[in-house]
Amino acid sequence: MEKGKFGVQMMMLKGKVEELGAYETMRKIKGLGYHSVEVSQIPMTTENVSELKRASEDFRIEIAACSAALEPNMPGMPGETLATDFEKIVNDCKTLNCNFLRIGMLPLHLMGNKDKIMEFILKAEAMAERLAEHGIELYYHNHHIEFEKYDGETLLDIMKNNTSKIGFELDVHWIHRGGENPVDVINRFENRISLLHLKDYRIGHLDVTEEDLKERAKFWSKFTNVIEFAEVGQGSLDFTAVIEAGLKSGAQYFLVEQDDTYGRDPFECLKISADHLRKLGYADWF
Repeated sequence: MEKGKFGVQMMMLKGKVEELGAYETMRKIKGLGYHSVEVSQIPMTTENVSELKRASEDFRIEIAACSAALEPNMPGMPGETLATDFEKIVNDCKTLNCNFLRIGMLPLHLMGNKDKIMEFILKAEAMAERLAEHGIELYYHNHHIEFEKYDGETLLDIMKNNTSKIGFELDVHWIHRGGENPVDVINRFENRISLLHLKDYRIGHLDVTEEDLKERAKFWSKFTNVIEFAEVGQGSLDFTAVIEAGLKSGAQYFLVEQDDTYGRDPFECLKISADHLRKLGYADWF
């Protein structure tokens, strides 16, 4: 049977990298049984890149993907971008033996403006062509806002249908939050995905205080934001169906992610997810 590879989206471990360093964080990832990672929200300093490389070799952990912004997330915002730091980002990928690069989200100031978003996506398409010359594939990661519809078609589908080179890193929690069935979307994006984000979707506990009842706006804010990012198997998504659809549509790496762990240690969350994936019958994907 065809197999994919489970990995860790390191965004959820950025605090651990600050505390323990990249090398020791990777040692703990290996201890949980994961053998691939996606590097995101980890500063790509000389030291971190060097430690990631050393850990990758020592612990046999693949650097499946790295992250890069196409342009600043907000005008004037500092940080590396493909527009200004192309060679450095490409060199980091080469150092880490990484062939996938992903854009984590739309720049904040473009959100809600379809024309500007499409200009951005066409720039990303051109950048994908440029990166391909260096053997690197560029991917775009969705959230829920890409499921806004224009003349009956979701923004994410419009992005796909107006490009051919850029790929899509589909996030099943955000697809569900956007109002679609993740399996349907994964099927629609056949041959445009190599990277898939696995995180569950659950309703958290609604804690209502007397203050909330005095200020209705506070109550409604809590009421409408009770959705949580959950460990795999701790929510309502059908991960067997997601994984099988992902495999059929071309996904190679299935990356466990949790945007917020609500005070729980992220290594514990990653263990819960790994245990569930093994229980589903995918132990040999680790």
